[in-house]
Amino acid sequence: MARITLRQLLDHAASHGYAVPAFNINNMEQGIAIMQAAAEVDAPVIIQASRGARSYAGDLMLSHMIDALERTYPDIPLCMHQDHGNDEATCASAIAHGFTSVMMDGSLKADAKTAADYDYNVAITRRVVDLAHWVGASVEGELGVLGSLEHGGGEQEDGHGVEGKVSHDQLLTDPDQAVDFVRATKVDALAIAMGTSHGAYKFSRKPDGDILAMRVVEEIHRRLPNTHLVMHGSSSVPQPLQDMFNQFGGEMPQTWGVPVEEIVRGIKSGVRKVNIDTDCRLAMTAVFRKVAAQARSEFDPRKFLKPAMDAMRELCRERFEQFGTAGHASKIKVVPMSEMARRYRAGELDPRVDARESVAA
Repeated sequence: MARITLRQLLDHAASHGYAVPAFNINNMEQGIAIMQAAAEVDAPVIIQASRGARSYAGDLMLSHMIDALERTYPDIPLCMHQDHGNDEATCASAIAHGFTSVMMDGSLKADAKTAADYDYNVAITRRVVDLAHWVGASVEGELGVLGSLEHGGGEQEDGHGVEGKVSHDQLLTDPDQAVDFVRATKVDALAIAMGTSHGAYKFSRKPDGDILAMRVVEEIHRRLPNTHLVMHGSSSVPQPLQDMFNQFGGEMPQTWGVPVEEIVRGIKSGVRKVNIDTDCRLAMTAVFRKVAAQARSEFDPRKFLKPAMDAMRELCRERFEQFGTAGHASKIKVVPMSEMARRYRAGELDPRVDARESVAA
């Protein structure tokens, strides 16, 4: 078996200079496509589920599906991650169902819509860290509100996302605050706000430094060189997939995602986890539309799903290769959660502070 914690996987990624794409799933077909791609290129995997995905599939179904994927691909280290947990109960129940990692998004209150203050974020994130680390699970925190620097708001995804306008400062993670946050919470990874957002409609033009603040990533990495950074809302929304979607009856307005070259730039500055959901959805639904248009008498769902899985598998394989993940699965010896729990208790995995952090603080 190869169920791995996020912390161990990202530690390996940091020591070898790569990042791991984190693909969201809702169903079996998506899971199989991801694991097939990983097996093709010998890549470790992060599969993540939002609260919306857990509601859609059901925790029992999702848990057994991940068990089946793990057993089918025993040589691929697989991290199962809760995406955007909104409170302690969500995170605790995920761990109870076999998740090896949880995200506590304390940037928003428990309604997952209202921006929270810094003290709230620190307090609830630290509580989840304490809970998770006792059993060896990893925790990703978030500092700053995920949203667009163009229009000053966020996008709802599976019921999660800030509502209304938020200040420019809230949409950019403060590097000084990031140092304090990591020290206070002991998170294993930090998601930062730098202009990305959920969904397909991230940017109205190809992003530049005004609306995609990669400089924030670089500055935080300078001050926290030992902290694993996470880019949310980082689908690239490839133009060929937009074109196929629209060619076969879709009505997607022209949009721009996060260019792969900008993600690669982030990987050079400590980004170790890159969240991707929209690209996978678009790869599959563009094919659904194509099959429906070209084979109008077809009613067998498998004739839609199989080519859609092929398209998603190809997209995942590309990301594994582009992010440097390929070739590393066979190099990882998975540490059980019980051993990770011992290391947390012993303080062996506490955040490391060096001179650069001390000066920044």
